[in-house]
Formats: sequence, C-alpha cells, structure tokens
Amino acid sequence: MDTLGNTAEQDARDDELGEEEIVERIFEAIIDQRLPPGTKLSEAALCEAFSVGRMRIRQSLLLLASREVVELLPNRGAFVASPSAEQAREVFEARLMIEPNVSRLAAERATDEDLNRLERHLKLEHEAHHGNKRRDAIRLSGQFHVLLAEIAENAVTLRMVKELVTRTSLIIGIFGSPGVSNCRDEDHDEIYEAFRTRDCEAAARLMSAHLSRIQENLELSGAAEGASDLVAIFRK
Repeated sequence: MDTLGNTAEQDARDDELGEEEIVERIFEAIIDQRLPPGTKLSEAALCEAFSVGRMRIRQSLLLLASREVVELLPNRGAFVASPSAEQAREVFEARLMIEPNVSRLAAERATDEDLNRLERHLKLEHEAHHGNKRRDAIRLSGQFHVLLAEIAENAVTLRMVKELVTRTSLIIGIFGSPGVSNCRDEDHDEIYEAFRTRDCEAAARLMSAHLSRIQENLELSGAAEGASDLVAIFRK
C-alpha cells in the first residue's frame, strides 16, 4: 500500500510544471502587459494557477528575481518589477556604451554563415511584426542583439548584452508605446546591410541611433495598476 502511495505521489510530481516553464509563462504575461508593474505575485494564487507546490513557486520566483523581472521584498512577498525612469536610463546608457562597439567588432568578424543566420532571423522578425505578435516581436528583437554579440566572439560582452536585453525586454513590455514593439525591424535591416557590406563604422553608428530611438519611444511610469487575478491569467 505504501509503495502504491509513493508511486502516486511521484507521478503527481512528474506531472507538475517545471520552474523554467513557470518562469517563462510569468515572463510572457508581463511582456504581454497582462501583469502590470507592481502586481503582487501571491504564492498561494500561483500554486493554484499552476497546480504546483509552494516550493516550486518559490524557486520560480527566485529565478525571476535573479533576472530582475520580479522584486522580492522582505515580509511583503514578490512583486512584478517596476523599473524607474532612472533605472531605464541606466540600462540604455550601458547599452549605448557597449553595443555600438559590439556591432563594430561583429561586422568585422562575421562569416558568410553568420550573415545567413542574421538573414534567417530577420525573416522571423518581419513575420512577428507583420503578424502583430507583440511577445514574439519583442523576444526576437532582443535575440537579434544577442546574436550580434555572439558573432563578435567575446564571452564577457555576450553575458553583459544578454542581461541588458532581458532587462530591456521587461522595460519595453511594460512601458512601450502602443504597437507591437519599440524595436523597429527596419533598423535591424539597416544594421544587417552594414554587416553585409563590411562597413564596421556604419554598423556602430546605426546601432547607436537604433538604441536611442528605442529609449525615446518609452513612456515610463512608476504607477502600479490594480490587483490582477493570477488564477484567471494563468489557468488554462
């Protein structure tokens, strides 16, 4: 009898969502603006929404906090991050210091296969933009920047770009002006063209202008919205 009970408990655990899937679904809800900044992420409500135990929810919230998507406040719980105007400015300031030089280096080092990868990626971006798929557009736009850092072949800057892109995706998802994405795919087309012609200085200049445009289109506000029904948002 004990063996059957243990087996049933193991099967139930195996059927539970993993932390990464929970993290991805919460992140998607934030990017889709279904979870406004400042929303309290109740452990009890998330347990009910995802049909998992409290420990799995806590691990998921810790992962989100490590990516600065969620803020964990002592004795208060977890909340969707609310980047301030100053924090957003600092993120873009860092990107403007790093990514034009990454683009310059990547344009110099790009192989023919790298150019083919960029072209394939841009096709996916165009499809997302023209199909009004906001979440996919934001995700693919961020991946374009990460792809350039990979082509530059510098592990240190790659890690930095990945972190900055994650934080920017959150900022754009919450505070972006109406429309699919603040990251215009035609800007990426122009950067790709500079890569194709091996114009390193143009690649750097275009990246700088591109990041500045994204920042200018943000409508930052620190005001939190009302409470959200987490169970209704996540339960399929």
